[in-house]
Amino acid sequence: MPIKYWFFIFLLAAGWGSSFFFNEILLRELGPMWVALGRVGMGAIGCWLWMFATRMNLSLPKVSLGVLIAFAFFQYSFPLAVYPLAQQYITSSAAGIVNAMTPIMVVLVSHFWPQGERATVQKFIGVILGFAGITLLAQPSIKGQGASDPIAVLLTISAPVSYGVALNLLRRLDSVDRVSLTAWSATIGAVLLFPLTFGLEGMPTITKIETWAALLFIGFVLTSAAFILLFWLIPRVGGTTASTITFLAPISSVLLGVYILSEVLFPIQFVGIAVIFSGLLFIDGRLLKWLKVSQPNG
Repeated sequence: MPIKYWFFIFLLAAGWGSSFFFNEILLRELGPMWVALGRVGMGAIGCWLWMFATRMNLSLPKVSLGVLIAFAFFQYSFPLAVYPLAQQYITSSAAGIVNAMTPIMVVLVSHFWPQGERATVQKFIGVILGFAGITLLAQPSIKGQGASDPIAVLLTISAPVSYGVALNLLRRLDSVDRVSLTAWSATIGAVLLFPLTFGLEGMPTITKIETWAALLFIGFVLTSAAFILLFWLIPRVGGTTASTITFLAPISSVLLGVYILSEVLFPIQFVGIAVIFSGLLFIDGRLLKWLKVSQPNG
């Protein structure tokens, strides 16, 4: 595979991992619901601008509106609100690590989804390791040592579960162009967030330039531009290779959290990260297949 594609994979991973850092910046002046609405709304605007500039079809996709609304809720409205809400009680590092549970939750949701993909023993081992890793991650907070509330860490897992539901709904939207789907579903997601955001937090007041910069970056770059790049990349490298973004994204969230926000990670939490990554390796399967192929014939 050309080296430029790996560059894009690392770029997307670093970008999405940094979103939790930008959430922390935004939460200094905005309420968590406005952080979510700002990101989803600007992400939608960015996609519409791209579609208009490239003369794409702007009409509503001919799919079930109910499925489209459900997808918008589980892909954008709910998870992108959960993370800033949770980050009032957990560190950005912890949020980034919990987000790495997404492939694990996809396996679990798909197993119980009607006509979904049944999990193999290997994937179930990955799920068990994932939950074990989250338990280790929460250990310092349970003992009163860490900056993250252990209950909030566990509740944050609802975001990866939501992504698991969205991925299964996506199978019913296969005929829709992915950029068009992102534009419409992000728009619907913003509409779903709008009344709740105003009802809970009222009109926001932004006075700091770093708040505007973080909001524009997380909306236009990390949402619309990142998804457009991902959809361009997948046909060229394959979905399996693109999934390595999930393995790499927590690295930037941890580095930014520790070195910029002065967050503390305990040794037991590094063990938890390693256990979660072990679970991802079981689910991904490529390393285990490679090891089997590398075994000498006896």
